[in-house]
Amino acid sequence: MPAALDVRAAIRLELGMNKFDFKRLFEWLAHILKCPVCGHRCSLEHSKLIDSKDDKTAINSILIHTDCEKCKSSIVFSIAVDGPEIFSMGMPTDLTSSDTTKFKNSEPLNSDDILATHQFLQEFDGDFREALK
Repeated sequence: MPAALDVRAAIRLELGMNKFDFKRLFEWLAHILKCPVCGHRCSLEHSKLIDSKDDKTAINSILIHTDCEKCKSSIVFSIAVDGPEIFSMGMPTDLTSSDTTKFKNSEPLNSDDILATHQFLQEFDGDFREALK
């Protein structure tokens, strides 16, 4: 099954959109989403649904990871649907499609993690070989 069909089905399931709304959203995405690096129109056939949220305020949001066919940049698009209005933002990333799944399923950082990183960086002498042993 092509990746675009996976994205289409996942968006429909996650957002609970009816077929008419979904068709309009997908047509909009296919024509509007452009690579923020080179401006090439992004293809949803090389895209993966990362996450979606159905907010009780009627604002639905989705995150899509895609790779630009022209410049090979990896991009994460944040798309918010608020009734008839659709907002999007593309962000270049160094994450691969599999990285997005890995980080999505990991535990969020807590305050102890942040403090430990801060302390490590204050004491770090710049020797990565020693630090990574």
